[in-house]
Amino acid sequence: MRDYEGSIAFLGIWGWYQVKVIFFLCILSFPAGYNILSVIFLLAIPPHQCYIPAHSNLSQDWIQASIPIQVRTRGRPDQRSSCSRYEMHMMQNLSALGIKPNLAQIHNDSEFGASTGVMLSNLKQEECKDGWIYGTEHYESTVVTEFNLVCGNKWKQPMSSFIYFLGSLCGCFLSGQISDRFGRKLVLFSSIFILSVFSIALSFAQSWAVFNVLFFMVGMGQLSIYIILLVLGSELLVGVPRVLFSSLALRFFYAAGMMAFPGTAYVVRNWRHLSVLMALPGLACFPLWWLVPESPRWLVSKGCFKEAELLLRFAALENRVEFPSDLFRSAKSQQSEQSQQPEQPEQPEQPAQPEQSQQSEQPQQPEQPLQPEQPQQSEQPHQSEQPQQPEQPLQPEQPAQPEQSQQPEVSGYMGLLRNTTTRSITLIVWFLWFSLNVSYFGLSFNMTTLYGNPFLNYALLSLMDIPTHLVSWFCAKYFPRRVSFIVLSLLGALALFLIQITLHILLLPSEYHNITLTLVLLGKFGVLASEGILHLLTGELSPTVIRNTMLSSAALFSRVGSSITPYLLQLAEFYEFLPWLTVGSLSVIGVLVSLFLPESFGKPLPDTIDQMQVIKKFKFKGLCCQKDDGNSAEVQEPAVSETSLSEIKCSTAF
Repeated sequence: MRDYEGSIAFLGIWGWYQVKVIFFLCILSFPAGYNILSVIFLLAIPPHQCYIPAHSNLSQDWIQASIPIQVRTRGRPDQRSSCSRYEMHMMQNLSALGIKPNLAQIHNDSEFGASTGVMLSNLKQEECKDGWIYGTEHYESTVVTEFNLVCGNKWKQPMSSFIYFLGSLCGCFLSGQISDRFGRKLVLFSSIFILSVFSIALSFAQSWAVFNVLFFMVGMGQLSIYIILLVLGSELLVGVPRVLFSSLALRFFYAAGMMAFPGTAYVVRNWRHLSVLMALPGLACFPLWWLVPESPRWLVSKGCFKEAELLLRFAALENRVEFPSDLFRSAKSQQSEQSQQPEQPEQPEQPAQPEQSQQSEQPQQPEQPLQPEQPQQSEQPHQSEQPQQPEQPLQPEQPAQPEQSQQPEVSGYMGLLRNTTTRSITLIVWFLWFSLNVSYFGLSFNMTTLYGNPFLNYALLSLMDIPTHLVSWFCAKYFPRRVSFIVLSLLGALALFLIQITLHILLLPSEYHNITLTLVLLGKFGVLASEGILHLLTGELSPTVIRNTMLSSAALFSRVGSSITPYLLQLAEFYEFLPWLTVGSLSVIGVLVSLFLPESFGKPLPDTIDQMQVIKKFKFKGLCCQKDDGNSAEVQEPAVSETSLSEIKCSTAF
């Protein structure tokens, strides 16, 4: 159907139907937002050090000196080692002999500088053979503390984060194709079911391996919910309500779930109890199955006109408008013609019958210019033999009709790479989603290294989403998509470059905690606002037949970015500025790449691949052959052969 939005204009812009759709879809986004920060709080790493058994027969001085001191640079306070202690048998022998340690390195040098005893720096160190003792200031228990994912096993903690995002990646990959084939509503509630059931199952995990399997399934349902809601709302709504839903309302309720989770984690500090509470918002959403409609636009693209008409009739009743009787008449006639077209190629051997049927049906003008050839009049005595010769060149023109019927059928990931336009836009969108999520989760994981209360820090980080979404909605309503994306992305990149100054260059980072936190919030503001514009731009550039696949594949690449973020931050072991330089550089490259995307502001959604906009091309006039007044004519004359100069373009495109 070529003009779906024009066909449903009878519903009006605003009405009870639009309000109901926005409200119910936004409520369904709350479980997805509530769950996303589980990666932070379930896998939190509290302060820890080696456990000294009570029966170790050490004096109080040796117990106090058993953990080595790690000297920090740039004015940072010294801390005790988290993964080593002095050799236990050596300390036991010295303690039994009554020899005391020199505590000058542990306490103030002015008080203990002249004290005698064994220099601790001369003692050998060993790993934590008796386990660890964890701080309980912020967390009663986490997955890290229960399964000891520290020191030699510290690689398992980012691996669990990677597995969660890998589940999100697989969920996007599968849900996009399934929802394009079986419908948005069914896959949406299936994702909510997976999220809720496996969140409860997490609390029963008795090993790290079992936890990862269940955590994979939780991630599989989390992002699929948000992507399908974005697609469903974009197809149910038109015009201003669609922009309001995509750029403000949906993201506001998603952020509300994010803000609620740090408060829940502050009250419930046991990770098993917290995982059970993660399932409650999803379970509370199941009664909305009877209130959320399927996408009529998707039904029309699949040829289900009766179901789409029934849904639109209910929408007309809710908005108190009259339903047109001939809404899908033209679309139904096109579908019936397309269903009959494949039968024609089965009769290529009967030339006389197709001519009669074509002449009776044909106002088809492409074939008429071929018929005025007049050899037929002079060769009338040979009509029994000669009609076959003019008809043979007419028959090869019929394959153009099956091509039109096949184009809407190309869906899934093959549709994304079908031609140059879809392939170019898809590759750009994939990279932009990847780079933005690397920046976003880089900021989120960095919050664990900041000073202060982690619950308050993440609450402020989530609260920042409200002004961010307001600005994103305002830009989406009044400004072009590409300009808004570029400005906001540059703001986030600038904050990413400045954060490393307060973290690594200033002498006392603890005294500049407020400056660092402000830069983190400003960076999230730019990254998240540009992400909101990108979500809207991606949905508007994608046709209906592959829209959910496009968004799901883009979300897949976004989860690739978020999956590598925990390992990206560990690049600081090689060079302390490398993680932030990498993240900031990706943001800048994303701005440059976004210049090639077409603008979708104020334009209707495409329904077919043929209706997609063409990618931007930048012409460099200085490198191209151009006509000048006078002198350049002599240069251009030898170059003109069978190919005209208008066909030679010096352009940059994908």
